[in-house]
Amino acid sequence: MAAQVSSALLRGSPSRAGAWGGLASRAAGSTGWRRGLLLALLGALATLALPPLGALPVLLPSLCGLVWVLEGARSRWSAFGAGWLWAWAWYAIGFYWIGNAMLVDPDKFAWMIPFATLGLGAVQAVFIGLATLVTHLTRTDGVARIVVLAGAWTVMEWVRAWFLTGFPWNPLGSVWDAVPAVLQLASLAGVYGLCAFTILVFALPAALADFLSRRQRWLVLAAVVLLLGGGFAFGQARLNAHPTEMVPGIKLRLVQAAIAQRHMWREDLRQSQLLEHVDLSRGPGFDSVTHVVWPETAAPFFLDLDGRSRTIAAMAAPVGGALLTGAPRITPQGVEPLQLWNSLMVIDGAGQVLGRYDKVHLVPFGEYVPLRGLLPITKLTAGGTDFSAGAGLRTLDIPGLPPLGPFICYESVFAGEVVGRDQKRPEWLLTVTNDGWFGKSAGPHQHLAAGRMRAVEEGLPLVRSANTGISAVLDPLGRELSRLDLGQRGIMDTGLPKPVPPTPYGRWGNTVPLSGACALLLLGIYWRFQRIRGN
Repeated sequence: MAAQVSSALLRGSPSRAGAWGGLASRAAGSTGWRRGLLLALLGALATLALPPLGALPVLLPSLCGLVWVLEGARSRWSAFGAGWLWAWAWYAIGFYWIGNAMLVDPDKFAWMIPFATLGLGAVQAVFIGLATLVTHLTRTDGVARIVVLAGAWTVMEWVRAWFLTGFPWNPLGSVWDAVPAVLQLASLAGVYGLCAFTILVFALPAALADFLSRRQRWLVLAAVVLLLGGGFAFGQARLNAHPTEMVPGIKLRLVQAAIAQRHMWREDLRQSQLLEHVDLSRGPGFDSVTHVVWPETAAPFFLDLDGRSRTIAAMAAPVGGALLTGAPRITPQGVEPLQLWNSLMVIDGAGQVLGRYDKVHLVPFGEYVPLRGLLPITKLTAGGTDFSAGAGLRTLDIPGLPPLGPFICYESVFAGEVVGRDQKRPEWLLTVTNDGWFGKSAGPHQHLAAGRMRAVEEGLPLVRSANTGISAVLDPLGRELSRLDLGQRGIMDTGLPKPVPPTPYGRWGNTVPLSGACALLLLGIYWRFQRIRGN
């Protein structure tokens, strides 16, 4: 693919009529490798806008540069290649932290690092390449081209979230985690709506390089100012209208033991790790706590079958309350076929299991190996048996708590997948995760940002319990109320925020941004035909 893309870029028009083509030619160079290098640098530059840096101004030269090069594309492959190369750098660098997981057991997995970063980035970039190809095929230019690109990009971000089970990490709209006011637009149209918003805000200025009249240039600038100003005004009004309110009578204790990933499943340490979680849970102030939350696989035992370990874990459950913990689950001995699940369990002080949720979205190569019969590799997690996906999304009813929507780790990156079809709406979200795989990298920060986006989209507070951090409590507008930082060992006592009324996105889900994306596509094409008729 790289050779085809490079060759296609070489065939891109260096002198397409108009200022757009001239700027693209001068910026990208007259040869394919220079144009390709420029696109990769523009995509790499854009990653500075991702959490935790949040340097949004870099998107202005990055996306304008992409539009200028796309305008100079002469062939379909050249147009596809423009988006693919930009996005390849965006994803490959944005996913660099995945390589840390391979270093937990470097003798077995270090060779996979290029495939997990550069290779995964190349696959994910196909979707953005398709967005620029669709834009090229509409034969639009100027502002119309940017409007079409915003619509096509949004649709492809949505496709990326479900195609072949999906991997919707770092959608373009996630950059707004750094701007709480603008982030509130997610309550209307979700992260995919923010993707379109981002393209319009940071790419529309590229139209100023076209042969526009002074009035037209002022209109372009006014559109950008209105978009940004309107986003800020809406978000600030929403933040002011919904001060944080707490559910009375609830005090949660989040436990962050900060256990190194290489020690998590050592046979000689599992018992002491379980006891360490119990000791932290029963620390000072335990008598005032109503519920204790442990992170993903904090109890490294099959608690549903191992009564002794479950009894020890139950010591962390407050009187009249419960312990919520991540733990693996397995079919009973003699039951075929053998299955494993990554689960969240609710255990009371008597050791009874009050509720359970099995993870639905599994991590490819982390929890199962796709095409296992063909690929000569093993999964990153311990054991040779793949995990099985749970039956579906659930809303858990737990004594003493409002109904909750559980996420286990990776599941919190899937927009619009919070409430099961036959389930009632939860009143808060709980993420249990183990980000110890990724060390002190950008990964845990990006993961927290994804959870914040789900909270704003749905209007639901989020409680996040992580093994090595970042554990946090967010209100339904994404405001952080308390936090245990990355690598910090300790406990965090916190109340539970109340939800706000269901948001438009919470009611209608991805129908909202997809409808908006289709409207942008149609609007851009309509403008093109209007120009043709006018000529």
